[in-house]
Amino acid sequence: MDRTTIDLWVGVFVALGVAALLGLAMKVGNLTTTNIGETYTVTANFENIGGLKPRAPVKSAGVVVGRVANITFDSATYEAVVSLSIDKRYPFPKDTFANIYTAGLLGEQYIGLEAGGDDVQLANGDKITQTQDAVVLEKMISQFLYSKASESTDGKSSSPAESTKTEADTLGASPLDNIGKQPASAE
Repeated sequence: MDRTTIDLWVGVFVALGVAALLGLAMKVGNLTTTNIGETYTVTANFENIGGLKPRAPVKSAGVVVGRVANITFDSATYEAVVSLSIDKRYPFPKDTFANIYTAGLLGEQYIGLEAGGDDVQLANGDKITQTQDAVVLEKMISQFLYSKASESTDGKSSSPAESTKTEADTLGASPLDNIGKQPASAE
């Protein structure tokens, strides 16, 4: 092959690589999905949304039923107000519960809807009143470490001498009482 043919093939492979990277970036950024169709908007207030972002999925039973449309801060209640665009094909009862979940251990956050049993359905502009905030990993770790630290300062010692106490020690007998005594033999 001559030089121009090789250069042409290298250019084609480089262009395909750039297109693949662009497609992957759009997929990761949730930019490839179009609007689901006609939607209705509901809001939900959360004290802590963690890393939830606009365009995050709204799922029910593992199926994407909508997207997070907007996130604002309410300075009167000091809560995050999350607007959800839900596909009109999926009506939810008024007593639906909204949770913020994390996909995997450190994955993206999304909203999970758990349907209630009310006969009245959510309509455009309604508010989901039952919510569960995001679980913040750093907060859980600090609470765990704090509880472990408080256990060791509550008078509970973890020294080896105290961990070898027998039942007789707790009843008031001393291990020194058995010095010089012959152990009972099994007959």
